[in-house]
Amino acid sequence: MSTSAPHPAPAPSTAVNGLLFVASDVDAADEADFNRWYDKEHVEERVRIPGFLSGARYLSLEGGRKYLGLYRTESLEVFGSAGYRAAFERQTPWSVANLDRMRQPMRRVCAVRAVTGFGSGSHLAVLPLPATSQDAGAEALAARAAEAGRGLAQQPGFVQSYLLVPDTALSTPLPRESAVQRELLPMLVVEASSAAAARAARTQAAAALDTDPSAAWLLALGWKLTAAELN
Repeated sequence: MSTSAPHPAPAPSTAVNGLLFVASDVDAADEADFNRWYDKEHVEERVRIPGFLSGARYLSLEGGRKYLGLYRTESLEVFGSAGYRAAFERQTPWSVANLDRMRQPMRRVCAVRAVTGFGSGSHLAVLPLPATSQDAGAEALAARAAEAGRGLAQQPGFVQSYLLVPDTALSTPLPRESAVQRELLPMLVVEASSAAAARAARTQAAAALDTDPSAAWLLALGWKLTAAELN
């Protein structure tokens, strides 16, 4: 009986996409309308902007804000485009109302680096990295994240990992986002096929990157929309 060879770890991608990371809490009295707005208007509105590739909503199981939206773009340049600016200039009354309902919001526009693997997982681990992780430089941090991704790729349930590096100029705060001690920290995101796999990845990634796993967020996917589905 022949034995198949193990699959090699996926090679990290060299393409640099952009990603809009928006997290917030919402008062219980506002959640029903907030979720209807996100699901019926906001995600589709953003994904229809030229250069946007996808939008996805997540719900926190452990840590972080309750709600997280991730929007992948072709590049960081999309966030300076006419289409993206127009989205802010033509805010609907529904959007204005719900943006004001966000509590402890967190907006980051990031370069997506050190991508390992492919596909979308049902669960995410989001691991904020300490400010000291940037001391050796952006390329050294990306190399460490890629190395961590290769190790994670050997584990059951791994789907994809990537490093998010916030862009200081583009990561302007949301209306209710405090500017006091606002840190634009890099984050490692791991997508996995189950909550158990995401928890295991959180622990392993924290060890590989010398950070505290208790600071990581664990989230479940609500739904995702790709630009291809709107064509």
